[in-house]
Amino acid sequence: MLYADTSRGRPFSKDPAVVRWGGRYLLYYSLPPHGDGRPGDGYGIGIAASPDLEHWERVGEIPPEGEIEGKGICAPGAIVLGSKIHLFYQTYGNWRRDAICHAWSEDGLGFQRDPTNPIFRPAGDWNAGRAIDADVVARDGTLYLYWATRDPTMTVQMLGVATAPLDSDFSRAAWTQRCDAPILRPELDWEQECIEAPATCIHEGRFYLFYGGAYNCKPQQIGCAVSEDGLRWRRLSNRPLLAHGAPGAWNACESGHPYVLVDDDGSYHLFYQGSADMGRTWYLSRAAIGWKGEVPCLEV
Repeated sequence: MLYADTSRGRPFSKDPAVVRWGGRYLLYYSLPPHGDGRPGDGYGIGIAASPDLEHWERVGEIPPEGEIEGKGICAPGAIVLGSKIHLFYQTYGNWRRDAICHAWSEDGLGFQRDPTNPIFRPAGDWNAGRAIDADVVARDGTLYLYWATRDPTMTVQMLGVATAPLDSDFSRAAWTQRCDAPILRPELDWEQECIEAPATCIHEGRFYLFYGGAYNCKPQQIGCAVSEDGLRWRRLSNRPLLAHGAPGAWNACESGHPYVLVDDDGSYHLFYQGSADMGRTWYLSRAAIGWKGEVPCLEV
């Protein structure tokens, strides 16, 4: 699978999130500005649909809306809860003030914004007050929200977590920050100064967190950590689970920003982005996830 939205004049799709909905799959992803001088032009969220996880067709777009989203929105995380798709996404272009927003939909195409947006930004002197790259997973009546932030100097990217009751409305007052330090920060050479794009799932009672290590095209590669409680994490390896591609490959500059879909049949799928030209164009792809004990194994 390779997919890229060409509505902006060049292939460009980043930051995937996928759900199964209404007999098909819906893919949400970041879209760049049109760049033609139109009012309110900023990053938005594209929507594509597929019957089989292989063949995708663009079916819609979620443009920025209102003052909070005025400079753009991107990096969606998605989850199906009951009769609604909930989207958790970030504002774009506000540097330290970017934060997580929430919207929901009954058809997967049109979304109602949470009136309390932004619903989350982190507290504490260990971070810059910024939250991006939202991802959520549900367990035991709780929704876990994972996000990336930076240190106070805005140099090092790292991860944190907040929770809300699963029966809440996920508005701003529902969230409790569950860390007073990063749950993961870059420590390995290949991670450089960045761990971002948390992608979480649960397998045999454990939480798994796939993440992007290093900033875009440095190259970013994908690692994985495991947790018993969703709060305290340990890496499964000192090496990337999914490395960037060889020279000339579609992902020569990066394999990054993962997302995990757990399908209705119990299969696991890792979606991720890649670039071959230092970020001018971006494609999305998919790898099946198999398991050897507690260790995920990718079938690329």
